[in-house]
Amino acid sequence: MQQPSSSAHKRIGIDLGGTKIEGVLLDADGSVTNRQRIATPKHDYDGTVRALVGIVHHLERDAGSTTPSVGIGIPGSIVASTGLVKNANSVWLNGRPLERDLTQTLGRPVRCANDANCFAVSEATDGAAAGADVVFGVIVGTGCGGGVVFHGRPHNGPHGLAGEWGHNPLPWPTVDEAPGPPCYCGKNGCLETWISGTGLMRDFFQQTERPLDGPAIVAASEAGDEQAVAAMDRLENRMARALATIVNVLDPDIIVLGGGLSKVPRLYRNLPLLIQSYTFGPAPDVRIVQPLHGDASGVRGAAWLWE
Repeated sequence: MQQPSSSAHKRIGIDLGGTKIEGVLLDADGSVTNRQRIATPKHDYDGTVRALVGIVHHLERDAGSTTPSVGIGIPGSIVASTGLVKNANSVWLNGRPLERDLTQTLGRPVRCANDANCFAVSEATDGAAAGADVVFGVIVGTGCGGGVVFHGRPHNGPHGLAGEWGHNPLPWPTVDEAPGPPCYCGKNGCLETWISGTGLMRDFFQQTERPLDGPAIVAASEAGDEQAVAAMDRLENRMARALATIVNVLDPDIIVLGGGLSKVPRLYRNLPLLIQSYTFGPAPDVRIVQPLHGDASGVRGAAWLWE
């Protein structure tokens, strides 16, 4: 089997999303030298494999005589004992040996990891958390998820569950928060149903009967709308409770927020102080930062899965 040419440090990173697949070729210094984006072949596993292979072949034409490494961020996890995908919201990937199939088709090793882990790896490698020993990356967008990085490498766990922050229950729920909204995973009250753009929209509508989406609620709060401000206050309090459990268990050097809600400035002002009221003892220097690479972090992190 062909091995990547480590001397050249060319890396291909691919972000396999539910609607699009994006790939980049990184040079030795982390600069992007080529990029391609195509639609995801939905509900078609074989078509998805062909699309991923096609992107690799397209990008490696710019790699010269070197053989780039290939890393892929996926919307799920690889179980170490079986090599099969699980927990992917792109359900046609579940139960399939994606990493093994790509390795065999391309004739070289391929590394796959959860997309939130790739986000965290990107920011820990040359982003907002560069140089930190323990990084927790949070994606708060349509849903919410997390990734754990130790010394620049992702921690997946033997069952591929490390960092699955979004499917823990909301800590210290109030009477009106229990049992919580139903989640697609089959349980109630998962963080994803509270701490996400869709969770914010649902909570706001439940309290006001005003059908605003997440960005509109944020904009209304910044304009002084009292109901929108109250919704953002509730969101922050729930985020603080949830992140306090991460601090209590992991005590990361830094927490990086990604996804649509990561663009809200007030989160970075308010969350560190709020978290302190829920941690086991004071934690006055919890660092919460915006990602340096923004929406490009996932695909960059996939490329950095290879040291």
